[in-house]
Amino acid sequence: MTLRVLLADDQALLREAFRLLLESADDITVVGEAVDGGDAVRLTRELRPDVVVMDIRMPETDGLTATSQICADPDLRSTRILILTTYETDEYVAQALRAGAGGFIGKGIGAGDLLDAVRTIAAGDTLLSPAATRSLIARFLATPDETPPAQPGRLDVLTVREREVVALVATGLSNQEIAERMFLSPFTVRAHVQRAMTKLDARDRAQLVVIAYRTGLVRTPPEGGPEAR
Repeated sequence: MTLRVLLADDQALLREAFRLLLESADDITVVGEAVDGGDAVRLTRELRPDVVVMDIRMPETDGLTATSQICADPDLRSTRILILTTYETDEYVAQALRAGAGGFIGKGIGAGDLLDAVRTIAAGDTLLSPAATRSLIARFLATPDETPPAQPGRLDVLTVREREVVALVATGLSNQEIAERMFLSPFTVRAHVQRAMTKLDARDRAQLVVIAYRTGLVRTPPEGGPEAR
């Protein structure tokens, strides 16, 4: 299957470089280029790409606003957002996750890493390392003044085992690490993750992390690291 990618960046030279790089892979094709966030939203609705590679700082409508608009549109549910930016600040990463992005990487990454990132996001997986997930969620997503009131009832649709898996996902563990901890196969863990995403109407793994904190399934202890309940 060929992955269809939309590039959103206000710099023409960078768009051309990213296009050449992405289309060097047999399984990826660039279907369009957007010059700002508003253009990205319009082209996403028109072209229905699998992945939008989105810059943050763009004129008119920025990438975070565009990400929110795309992710809020039920008709675009199958489209994943990969934030690719020069500005790798914790706050931007947290804002991107809240907006619905599935991953966040810097423009300084290698060519092979960008190709892998697009494939990872297209598969519905998040692209944050365990350390980044713990740090960002603890610092931003779990702070009382930045999250809506806890809604523990939202998790009632999950089985006990699915709750356990989602809690571990929220601490940044991979499927393999969760499998080892719970004495399950990685395939079984992936199945639990997929079912939890479906039940909670989560677009991808990154949204499971956000839901876990916002519902109180995982909380941040005083020393700053995440703790599953």
